Amino acid sequence: MIVTLVALALIFSQLSLLALGGGNTILPEMQRQVVDVHHWMPASDFSALFALAQAAPGPNMMVVTLVGWHVAGWAGVLVTSIAKFGPSSLVTALELHAWERFKDRPWRSIAQKGLVPVTAGLVAASAMLIARASNTSWLAWSITVVCAALAFSTRIHPLWLLAAGSVIGLVGLSLF
Repeated sequence: MIVTLVALALIFSQLSLLALGGGNTILPEMQRQVVDVHHWMPASDFSALFALAQAAPGPNMMVVTLVGWHVAGWAGVLVTSIAKFGPSSLVTALELHAWERFKDRPWRSIAQKGLVPVTAGLVAASAMLIARASNTSWLAWSITVVCAALAFSTRIHPLWLLAAGSVIGLVGLSLF
């Protein structure tokens, strides 16, 4: 149990420092570590925990706490939560002063513009990872593609897309 908790602490503290642009950017590496490297759960369980975390009110990184619970119970909850949120919070607090101090420097604007495509790529990789783990049929893939296209090309609220995809999926699954 101690070895598992140390592994969780190492994994999630590293992920904490890599979460540029938000927590969802680290989902592919989190899934790789939890599913492929340590074999703590299958990809379908990881995907289900992610879906549960997204459906619940609160921070979108509740998946960290759920993974900790799944792997090591209450001790896992404590370790993963502190490891994921502690290091990045400390770095953010330390860097906030410097970021404000150099707000008029040209390199700051360049750095911000450079991080946009990196963040977009990481979010896209996270979306693909969850889609691969969740979509098990052509119908599910079709719903995913159509909802993604509508989300990018229209101003339809994501909850309406989620509701429509759910209804289509339920009706479609009962027909096939």
